[in-house]
Amino acid sequence: MTTALTQPQLLQLRRLITANADTFPDLGAAWYAQGFERVLATLAATFQHLTDHGLLRIDDPLLAANHFSGMLLWIPVNKAMFHGGPQHTQAELDHCADEGVRVFLAAYR
Repeated sequence: MTTALTQPQLLQLRRLITANADTFPDLGAAWYAQGFERVLATLAATFQHLTDHGLLRIDDPLLAANHFSGMLLWIPVNKAMFHGGPQHTQAELDHCADEGVRVFLAAYR
């Protein structure tokens, strides 16, 4: 997930859509709905399934999906968005992901 969402072409497109969200709000809404919102829904359903089987303790799966995504993506995506292009190695992405998962499980397991 972190590797896919930090690809240079995707970051460029994200910057373009974000910069024009006020002018073309339907484009921004469609981008979000067809992309990130679908990922959040899939994660939420997965977290609900894991909660139903006693593997996680989550009251609000969609909020947990946002927490999870934020922990994985906040550092590398924001760094890349503000600096232009990827600002990380694969090892750094892996470290962010590993630590994000560790903290998520500490909170929700």
